Amino acid sequence: MITKELNKLFNNELDVNVTVIQSNRPDLCDFQIDEAFRLAKELHKSPFEIANNIVDKIKNIDNIDSIISKIEVVNGFVNISVTDSFINKVVKEVATTSKYGVEEDNKKVVMDYGGPNVAKPLHVGHLRSAIIGESIKRILKYKGNDVIADVHLGDYGLQIGEVIYAIQHDGKADDEITLEYLNEAYPRMSGICKENEDIKKECEEITKKMQEGDPEYNRLCDIICNISIKDIKGIYDDLDVSFDLWESERSAYNYIKDVEDILKNKGLLYESQGAMVVDVAEETDSKEIPPMIFQKSNGAYLYGTTDMATIYDRENKYQPDNMLYITDDRQSMHFTQVFRASHKAGITDAVFEHKGFGTVNGTDGKPFKTRAGNAPSLRDLLNETKDIFISKKEENKDMSEEDLNKIVNSIVKFADLQNNLTNDYIFDINKFSNTSGKTGPYMQYTVLRLKKILDNESIPTELSDNIYNEVDRNLRLKITNLCEAFDKAYENRMPSYIVDYIYDLANEANNFYQTNHIAGLDDETKKNDWLYVLNITVNILTDMLKLIGIDIPSYM
Repeated sequence: MITKELNKLFNNELDVNVTVIQSNRPDLCDFQIDEAFRLAKELHKSPFEIANNIVDKIKNIDNIDSIISKIEVVNGFVNISVTDSFINKVVKEVATTSKYGVEEDNKKVVMDYGGPNVAKPLHVGHLRSAIIGESIKRILKYKGNDVIADVHLGDYGLQIGEVIYAIQHDGKADDEITLEYLNEAYPRMSGICKENEDIKKECEEITKKMQEGDPEYNRLCDIICNISIKDIKGIYDDLDVSFDLWESERSAYNYIKDVEDILKNKGLLYESQGAMVVDVAEETDSKEIPPMIFQKSNGAYLYGTTDMATIYDRENKYQPDNMLYITDDRQSMHFTQVFRASHKAGITDAVFEHKGFGTVNGTDGKPFKTRAGNAPSLRDLLNETKDIFISKKEENKDMSEEDLNKIVNSIVKFADLQNNLTNDYIFDINKFSNTSGKTGPYMQYTVLRLKKILDNESIPTELSDNIYNEVDRNLRLKITNLCEAFDKAYENRMPSYIVDYIYDLANEANNFYQTNHIAGLDDETKKNDWLYVLNITVNILTDMLKLIGIDIPSYM
């Protein structure tokens, strides 16, 4: 918030546009302006001359002494330190302004994340989509956007054809189709189809006939979906991940003919090697972008087809400003094709966004597996995380199931969201379940520790202009940085900015806790100031943790 206020003030007063940023050397100054080097090329002057000119103009701003305590040029950089009274003014603004001063937006956004395929268990890859998508959704909503979240299930692809093949060849009655059977049948059939081309073709034919409306295949598909979706919802509930819509590939089939007609009428759909395709390459492409396949040569439809039909449906129902997809980064080419085809067809003028993410790896650097060495089932991961946390301390065994679930969520979510989402990351259960270091339990423990100080205290509504020591000052300065961190997370669709901010805030709060003792203080002004600062710190930590899907347990 301070950088916003300084930028607004300076750019109203200076004859050049500058940007105030937080200093990367807090031992030297609070903020800095480093644009003298950029302006030197534009104005054909030395950086030092420009920097000194900026300083001279800032010093002449009315009442600047109430804001800036020190300003100087060092190696072409403008170093700025602000006054204690100005820090406290902004702390009070953060504490008393709705959403801590975060400015609202009013876009309508349709989000597509989750995306599990029915008929097979959720795996660790689905953890990333759910966690990242849920956090971005909460960030968008906090900013004031109207957000519609769709899980968009995969329920009409080859995996359904494979499982139907298994059901029929195993002679299973309807009441014998269980979750356990599905979890066994899918990997078995997937392995068979990789080795037996004839059986794979039979499964493809079942899939095609199901897509064409075969009543028996669709009846079996309904049974498979109902069983699988119940399990999927249960896991998402445990993760505190929710969706407004539970649409799917099958939901989109009603609109494929409409999209096909649009593509044909615009002359965009043509035959290539028996398949129907749409060219999406552009002159500015630095790499080859192949045509999007709309319909295979055997008449079956692909994900691109149903994704376009889904976009058509979403545009007609919601007229969103943005459509945001959270999926594995390996699908980036797919979405480039779908987005371009949709815009060329004029189906929507919404802004498309695809946020791709990397993989979750074990401590050996390979894709994560459970202790048993099995495929990385999401349910297994959550259970194993809970077991390891319980084993850390004897008293953890006495925690309620609700508190344990909050801590398990904090472990897996904080581990994931602290990374740049496009990167792969190593998930180390032992490391991330600690109550120290950059972990979810550390954040939760910090909030509970601060709340204990505030318990039974009357929280003041006023803050004096005093700051009592460097640790106190550092905490207050960090409070004033919230809006900048939030805006970066919002603009980049990157929860890691919020994670980094609240981790730094928690560190400053813990330093404060160790250095400044409120209990027994005779100085009422100092005590009230510190209670005020700690209260806003707890509120910020609690609310920002909620944005990344983490709640505070009753005790740890």
